[in-house]
Amino acid sequence: MNKYDLKHIRNFCIIAHIDHGKSTLADRILEATGAIEKRELKEQMLDDLELERERGITIKLNAVSLNYHAQNGEDYLFNLIDTPGHVDFTYEVSRSLAACEGAILVVDGTQGVQAQTLANTYLAIDNNLSILVVINKMDLPTFDLNRTREDLIETLGIDPEDSVPISAKTGQGIPNLLEQIVNKLPAPNGDETKQLQALVFDSKFDPYRGVVVLIRIMQGQVKVGDEIYLVAAKKTYKVEEIGIRTPKEVKVDVLKAGEVGYLTAQIKDIKDVVSGDTITLVSNKNCLPLPGYKKILPMVYAGLYPSDNKDFENLHIALEKLALNDASLVYEAENSDALGSGFRCGFLGLLHMDVVQERLENEYGLDLICTAPSVVYHLTLKDGSKIVLQNPCDFPDPTTIQLSEEPFAQAEIMTPSEYMGTIMNLCQARRGSYISTEYVDDKRIKLTYKLPLSEIIFNFFDKLKSITSGYASLSYELTGYETSDLVRMDILLNGEVVDALTSVVYRQSAYKKGRAIVDKLKEVIPRQQFEIPVQAAINSKIIARSDIKAVRKDVLAKCYGGDITRKKKLLEAQKRGKKRMKQFGKVQVPQSAFIAVLSIDD
Repeated sequence: MNKYDLKHIRNFCIIAHIDHGKSTLADRILEATGAIEKRELKEQMLDDLELERERGITIKLNAVSLNYHAQNGEDYLFNLIDTPGHVDFTYEVSRSLAACEGAILVVDGTQGVQAQTLANTYLAIDNNLSILVVINKMDLPTFDLNRTREDLIETLGIDPEDSVPISAKTGQGIPNLLEQIVNKLPAPNGDETKQLQALVFDSKFDPYRGVVVLIRIMQGQVKVGDEIYLVAAKKTYKVEEIGIRTPKEVKVDVLKAGEVGYLTAQIKDIKDVVSGDTITLVSNKNCLPLPGYKKILPMVYAGLYPSDNKDFENLHIALEKLALNDASLVYEAENSDALGSGFRCGFLGLLHMDVVQERLENEYGLDLICTAPSVVYHLTLKDGSKIVLQNPCDFPDPTTIQLSEEPFAQAEIMTPSEYMGTIMNLCQARRGSYISTEYVDDKRIKLTYKLPLSEIIFNFFDKLKSITSGYASLSYELTGYETSDLVRMDILLNGEVVDALTSVVYRQSAYKKGRAIVDKLKEVIPRQQFEIPVQAAINSKIIARSDIKAVRKDVLAKCYGGDITRKKKLLEAQKRGKKRMKQFGKVQVPQSAFIAVLSIDD
């Protein structure tokens, strides 16, 4: 593999909106370059996770090295990185871009430019990448090449003559695309005679080899036996194995400047490897770190608890392993009166939260309960101190708060123009502030709104898809914190606060939200032999209540006749028993109750 000089190497990633055909295109490139035999090929070849195949989405980036014999008679090495398209996984895209010189931008020829197409293109431009545009799905009757090319001019200012029409499904146009990769994308820079500088862009844990680190060599070279130094972790290790992925792992002796591969060095502590870190040789400890990735801060926090408290340690180990190749997942231990010991976890969005929970359950055999998600709030107290609030249960006494702030985001929604009115109604109902409307073409518009992040994370995307028949697309970016009138809302079951259902809400929508939650809980919490009041409270003041009726037992069934006092006596005895039950009775909150709170529709 090391026969290639720099000018015969192309490092590129594939970026696109979700469902525009990135993984299918990656499959066709693998097939066309002969990396995979046709009999070995399966759909979504680079999607390793079972969950990715189940859902048909890419969650993790993946890298592969391919040999290509070009029409000019020369051999080239392609290092391809497949990336996710969903807005929650933008951090994965940013890591791919830092390791590349070029990007293939896939645009769906039946839908045109979408919100995440724009967001990922701007990410690529910010990283100074050369962009090669591919217009996919030319095999479909609704494919409109001219309209898509006009779109590219109007929205991205890209010359339509540089775009390549293909069908990732049938393979049509793929040979032309491979030639364009050679001709249009730049070769990497780098000098293999300089001191080693390698960028860590991903890692995963292997129980036998320790941490497997995916790297892009920027300068110098690394070989088996080298003593390497991790700049951020300040740790030294000896390289035991070096290789490339084709997509099978193939061992090599050395990786040089411009190349992409993996290394293992018996790194047992998963916290030592940070995505975006720089690897150098021990003799060059003082080298400047490469510009790493922007530290991604979680936008959503939720509690994850094992349904059986004996699994707490297993959950801890599973989260440690998962956090290794998911740089954006953060967690810390916490206790809940209702659910026992668990972890407060930070996620990038609801899909990310959903994916993490599913991976923990599928890959590590855990049975988990997830609490309602919340965003991070900033509070300023009257004594001048500031609080960063991640857990709603830590919300202080309202009399001590001088100022409360919540995060806001600028949301860009691309939609067919006929849905404009319904989308505006949705945004206004979610406390949105209108910013602008842009007409992309005669059929589509781009709406820009400023919305509180807490309103976006509660099924905003699902609602948007529903009201637009799936045609609208969304991308959003955090704009900062703004003052808001926030209160803590507790949910009480049988007079006891269920801390896992506590939330921070906007005061004016508190009653509406409280009423919706108590009504929903009334439906999903099983009935007991005593009546259970379900209440929503703000500052100890009840704002909404529903009662779960008791399971009725007919104690008079055996009384066929006789004096009425006999029946009254039995009913009084039952009444006293139910009162005593209610006094000592504990109400179990099922997992379905937490899911129900998540899915409450405004």
